[in-house]
Amino acid sequence: MEAKEQGRSARKRQAITEAATKAFMEQGYAGTSMDDIAKLAAVSKQTVYKHFADKEKLFAEIVLATADRIDGMIDLVTGIPADADTLEENLTRLACQFLNALTQPQVLQLRRLVIANADAFPGLGASWYEQGFERVLATLAATFERLTGHGLLRCDEPLLAANHFSGLLLWIPVNKAMFHGSPQHTEADLDHYAVTGVRAFLAAYRRPLPDTPQQTNP
Repeated sequence: MEAKEQGRSARKRQAITEAATKAFMEQGYAGTSMDDIAKLAAVSKQTVYKHFADKEKLFAEIVLATADRIDGMIDLVTGIPADADTLEENLTRLACQFLNALTQPQVLQLRRLVIANADAFPGLGASWYEQGFERVLATLAATFERLTGHGLLRCDEPLLAANHFSGLLLWIPVNKAMFHGSPQHTEADLDHYAVTGVRAFLAAYRRPLPDTPQQTNP
């Protein structure tokens, strides 16, 4: 009986968080009430308060829960092999996955929502950045440092290189989405940003191959 009750409670909590996510995304933090969330979740307002003490705590849980989704991206970054012959190919594959993950409509909506409420909840915004994107940058920096150690890259400041890499990829599609209110890119655009971004990155950071001595005729 207790297990059944716990299962019912877990389902209600999930319904509340899903309803709150939808409401916050569509109406913003200020425009969403606990009554709105209760109606969307098909539960009573008392049930919402039973699981979450107030709207701020509910908002924080939803925002921070998304930071865990970055783990897959971190696994991709750490998996780049130290192979000179396939370096551009491997980085381009990573860049495509990077762009696809971080330009999803819901991710962009959440980014806009967090930024819009950064003044009201600066600690929450900082935590979301630190637990999410900053972890990716740190992992990317460690990977670039490893590739530098193998003689493939030349990164005196790996973290700065990681920021340059991500900036080359994300600057155009993310800024367009932020100002237009929705994604403005196509899949072909993302592929183009990935290929050209990696080429620009390698033009700056790839270690040149040793010159091959020219043979002279006797």
